[in-house]
Amino acid sequence: MITNPILPGFHPDPCICRKGDDYYLAVSSFEWLPGIPVYHSRDLKNWELYSHVITKDSGVDLTRLPSAKGIWAPCLTYCEEEDLFYVVYGIMNSMNARYFDVDNFVITAKDMKGPWSSPVYLHSSGFDASLFHDRDGRKWLVSLEWETREGYEKPGAICMVEYDPKEQKILGYPKRIWAGGTDRGCIEAPHLTRRGDYYYIMCAEGGTGYNHCVTMGRSKNIWGPYEKDPMNPILTSTPGVSYERHNPDHLKPKYYNPESILQKSGHGSYVETQTSEVYMVHLTARPFVPELRCTLGRETAIQKMEWTEDHWLRLEGGGNLAKLEVPESSLPEHPMPQIPDFDDFDEDTLNIWYYAPRILPETFADVTARPGYVRLRGQESRTSLNKVSILARKLRSLHGRITTKMEFLPEIHQHSAGLILYYDNMNYINLRKYYSETLGQSALSIIHLENGQKTEFLNSRIPVEDVPIYLRLYIEDRESWFEWSYDGETYQKIGKKFDTSKFSDEYCEYGEFTGTMVGLTCADRVKHEHYADFDFLEYISE
Repeated sequence: MITNPILPGFHPDPCICRKGDDYYLAVSSFEWLPGIPVYHSRDLKNWELYSHVITKDSGVDLTRLPSAKGIWAPCLTYCEEEDLFYVVYGIMNSMNARYFDVDNFVITAKDMKGPWSSPVYLHSSGFDASLFHDRDGRKWLVSLEWETREGYEKPGAICMVEYDPKEQKILGYPKRIWAGGTDRGCIEAPHLTRRGDYYYIMCAEGGTGYNHCVTMGRSKNIWGPYEKDPMNPILTSTPGVSYERHNPDHLKPKYYNPESILQKSGHGSYVETQTSEVYMVHLTARPFVPELRCTLGRETAIQKMEWTEDHWLRLEGGGNLAKLEVPESSLPEHPMPQIPDFDDFDEDTLNIWYYAPRILPETFADVTARPGYVRLRGQESRTSLNKVSILARKLRSLHGRITTKMEFLPEIHQHSAGLILYYDNMNYINLRKYYSETLGQSALSIIHLENGQKTEFLNSRIPVEDVPIYLRLYIEDRESWFEWSYDGETYQKIGKKFDTSKFSDEYCEYGEFTGTMVGLTCADRVKHEHYADFDFLEYISE
């Protein structure tokens, strides 16, 4: 059996495609770079982090964008006739006054590891844009047309426009084709496919919260009209009928279903295997209860599907409730390399599982300056929306131990470096070594930002020597705390225990849609040149 989620932690808005025997799955990355992680599998059970679409060659600037903006909902497709991968993605620039200003782009490559073409601008009509390659060679772009007018249903309807790959532009203006398959409202995430005589439109409805779902419609004409699947929604965490068309709130916690471990299930994308089996990947989440806080963010799950005799897509075994365990495919099992628990930074390049907010990690993290270490050059404060030196990994479990060995000599109080548990620039906990003018020497202390309110726990400040020092973060379900050591054997606790659940979409007021990260950080708020050396990063999760 396959146990969900297949990609735990911050892996929202999955989109899947197949080339031959290989399956590729892309997820959203928002303000984090490198952008659009791509996972690879050959059996739909075992997955490896394979590549990223948005890298140093992509020309994407995310600096100064608030949390939860940036790169939204990639659509990954493979055009067999061209032997070419396409990725359509949006950069959400602003959600002020619910205008949702987004720019949509398409980028292509012959190989999933690149090189990728320069981004081609498509339009700014709305988000969750998706590209469909028809049998006659024409290409069609569907997206949510974001509605801002008073008296109109919000957030809007699904619209479509033709894309000319030779001219690299859309032809005319998008036109509305679909208003949804249920009355849950908040339609988004459209994908067009074709099977037999029908065009199928798959969408998410209900908002990307507790009333989330996957719906379908079909038509023999690409422009419609599309008939609703009589069983809509075909996948959800909240079965039953709801009437929420006039409620633009995406979260809707009243629809939490205590009978399901998987919540928020929706935003789906399906693939047919070379053995004619069908699987759908979709977004899901696992909240703390009763607070309904999803510290791990929105994750990726998979379901086995089947086509009925009357040509509708259904969960294998019936029903529409997202399943925790799913039958494996008939494909031969193919284990994939996993991210190791221990990284000693002995490689010539930084490993691909590291991320930074808004800037590429390579701009401040160097594994060649001192072989066997990663050197982090300090930049702005961790609250900045510009250039922040945080080298992070995705939190993938609510039980973990993160350890590093750091060498750092702070010279002024604006120098600091250490370990961080980070949701966004307004919500983090940082165990840092810094120079204390009060003590006249280096010290350890904890800085806590909770919805922008900063607390420095001076009552637990500890003077330390300027020698190599071990720092450790424990995450045990609802509780997180820090420890430190000189020898890596005997650790002592520093500071209080923190509430892990607060690192979540539901609690954080300045960001949403992402997930919690852990990692290394350094700041030099004077010259942006002072650095810290880290010997290793160990992340053990259960």
